[in-house]
Amino acid sequence: MSIKVGMVSLGCTKNQVDAELMLALITKQGYELCADARRCDVVIINTCGFIEDAKRESIETILEFAQLKGRGRVKAVVVTGCLAERYQMEVARELPEADVVLGIGSNSHIAAAIERALHGEKVYEFGAKEDVPLSGERVLTTPPYTAYLKVAEGCDNRCTYCAIPLIRGGFRSRPMDEVLEEARRLAASGVRELNVIAQDTTRYGKDLYGRLALPELLDRLCEIEGLRWIRILYGYPDTITDELLEVIARQPKVCKYLDIPLQHASGNILKRMNRRFDRQSLAALMAHIRARVPGVTLRTTLITGFPGESEADFTELCEFVKEVRFDRLGCFAYSAEDGTPAAEFPDQIDEQLKRHRADLVMELQMGVAAGLAHKKIGRSLETLVEGFDEESGRYVGRTAADAPDIDGRVYFDSERECTPGEFVTVLVEDAEDYDLLGRLEEGEQ
Repeated sequence: MSIKVGMVSLGCTKNQVDAELMLALITKQGYELCADARRCDVVIINTCGFIEDAKRESIETILEFAQLKGRGRVKAVVVTGCLAERYQMEVARELPEADVVLGIGSNSHIAAAIERALHGEKVYEFGAKEDVPLSGERVLTTPPYTAYLKVAEGCDNRCTYCAIPLIRGGFRSRPMDEVLEEARRLAASGVRELNVIAQDTTRYGKDLYGRLALPELLDRLCEIEGLRWIRILYGYPDTITDELLEVIARQPKVCKYLDIPLQHASGNILKRMNRRFDRQSLAALMAHIRARVPGVTLRTTLITGFPGESEADFTELCEFVKEVRFDRLGCFAYSAEDGTPAAEFPDQIDEQLKRHRADLVMELQMGVAAGLAHKKIGRSLETLVEGFDEESGRYVGRTAADAPDIDGRVYFDSERECTPGEFVTVLVEDAEDYDLLGRLEEGEQ
């Protein structure tokens, strides 16, 4: 009988791409992939180790499958991803239930590690971070019409709160021809929407070509037949150039969408975070982007409760949120991460206060988002169909202003059957929180 392998991939989309590369390696060795990890012989937990909540989720997931192993339902538990890379032998010691612990630099050894574990070995491998595979065949874990395209790995920004350089290493771009070849393969397989990702996407090419090459890459991606939407995620403010904005404005395939995690608005806190901005320069940048790319959707991420954040700093952040009126916004309580400078700062803030402040920011954003959503009532919007929602009795999809899994959705009525991956036009009739409600336009019925 074939050995069934299942995977639970946690954390970010960059980690998800790593998982897809590993799944392809596993299938090449004759293992059978199984969607229900609880019914598998081998379970891979592709962990996240970025912040405390993510680490806790990773550990709980490992222990859950360790219990299934104890009952004889699972033969081997494999731990990969950022938690394994960050804590290495500590994971092996503290979680002896894991048969395999692989750092990201050993992802390419996943099939051999499984084989060894099934023969009773304990496998602990931690190759160089720079050896993490960035190219190769993938088994997509997204719906077949959408995929993530990772163009770089690691980060050089050295923000004082962030463990990414410790986990993933320095910034390194993939060669453009390699990225384009992968994009062509994805398009040929039926992918219509590409989400371009990296830890620092807008810095793409600086290390390889001595220049910011994302604008050129976008132009060349737009030449690929079959692609309809190309979206940029995870940009950094100082690499949002006029050249990039010109491409976004000019190219119809490039979504008028930018995800720029700003983290804060107070100059005092931004300086302590080792970020090179203040409230005035960030507000000016957002206004400049909107002027150069009419109709652009702006998403950001903020952190509350960073060490030393005073009431005045927090008030300035809230005023910034109200002033800029981001289309999409997420806010998280600061997490003190081992090995980062900020974790050693003396003026740490109470956990309850950090979370309370994050809740207050999200309440502010809810009001902003509701107002922006209601402005779309009466508009006709191109919508990517994702399926039929049984609970609402309506079809569900997304607009170009909505990235997968993190933004709003469009619920709509249709007299004809709509197929996932199809692009339709929806007339918006109402809005609820972050979601839009409507119906298929008459001419498309």
